[in-house]
Amino acid sequence: MNDTTMAAIAPASVNGVAIGADAIHAESLLYPEDPDAIANARRALAIRELLRQRAVALGIVGAGAELDDATVDAAVDALIAREVSVPAPTEADCRRYYDGHPARFRRNDIVYASHILFAVTGGGALAPVRHQAEQTLRQLLAQPEDFEAAAREMSNCPSAGVGGSLGQLLRGDSVPEFEQALFDGQALGVLPGLVKTRFGFHIVRVERRVPGEAVPFDEARAEIARFLGERVRHKANQQYIAILASQASLVGVELGEANGPLVQ
Repeated sequence: MNDTTMAAIAPASVNGVAIGADAIHAESLLYPEDPDAIANARRALAIRELLRQRAVALGIVGAGAELDDATVDAAVDALIAREVSVPAPTEADCRRYYDGHPARFRRNDIVYASHILFAVTGGGALAPVRHQAEQTLRQLLAQPEDFEAAAREMSNCPSAGVGGSLGQLLRGDSVPEFEQALFDGQALGVLPGLVKTRFGFHIVRVERRVPGEAVPFDEARAEIARFLGERVRHKANQQYIAILASQASLVGVELGEANGPLVQ
């Protein structure tokens, strides 16, 4: 990265402790697929510094400690365990989630689908790619018969050569956001909204669905409990960091929602 580009990276600070452009740039290299790598790197470093300061204040780590990748998870766990109550999901919680999300607890469902990928590369501008994808989606909703031709011309996926066809898909064959769009509904044809994944924006067409069978609650209970437990922990992390952020002096970074790589 040249000096001009480096100068464009705005620094930040947490309670007077500076987070410089060099550190933000180095952190951003850890997210090569992220179109917002610089902003998310800045947030990640600010969260890390916020947690470091709180851990020092509580005596969990020493005043000179650095919360690097090897220690941050342990420090976060220690902070949450000390200051936040994270209840375990009950049987009723698990049953309620199971009953409320029947599409997620099925096996052997098959979807035949195609897509058009508008890829987003690290450092690339997000808005123009989204605009092109939205414009193409509107055209295909009006003229779905043009899907294969559009895929061959515009898709950044190797499937472009076969008109965007992905063939037969099962749960687990694709990334979670894409899988949710395919399996958590019953729509056929071109889906009315873009699907955003780490690869970019997808226009998705579902050609056919072959139903499988429901997974019994007793088989799904442990998976649901793990999922709900992680969700509660994630929310607790977000709320905890949001509270710390509200009490801190932050410059050049917003942590109100406390989303970031350290609270996933």
